Amino acid sequence: MRETLIGLLEPEVTARGCELVELEFHAHRGGGLLRIYIDRPGGETEADRVTVEDCESVSRAVSAALDLADPIKGEYTLEVSSPGFDRPLRTRAHFVRYVGSRVHVESLLPRDGRRRWTGRLEAVGDAGLVLEVDGKTVELALNEIKTARLVPEYGTRRE
Repeated sequence: MRETLIGLLEPEVTARGCELVELEFHAHRGGGLLRIYIDRPGGETEADRVTVEDCESVSRAVSAALDLADPIKGEYTLEVSSPGFDRPLRTRAHFVRYVGSRVHVESLLPRDGRRRWTGRLEAVGDAGLVLEVDGKTVELALNEIKTARLVPEYGTRRE
């Protein structure tokens, strides 16, 4: 369902001058929650960050697309928000943008008995990404990654 939702909603988000950073669907008894994280491409400065108006515009467009296609059966709540300081990283472009930052990555399958790494994102190439974790180099292909997020570094700010 995730790829179906991304394929359906990404054009709606892009048409409003934003990018779809990530989406999450959490099913639960009596309904579900569809959470969409959006940002403005290059939104590194205060003036370029996603606004409440952006969220409202995307929410209306996404809601209409979801009503028309009806990919989620049953009731659910739709939330649209900015990705925050611990923003999810989903695409190669997301990783490239944050080379040099601390990230937390969880892989789909264990490697050397481990599925979670937190460290500095050293590089992103065609083969995947390179992390420096506890003084060691870890290489992961993008298709091996289940989830990835920035790790906020309090006291510093990227401009």
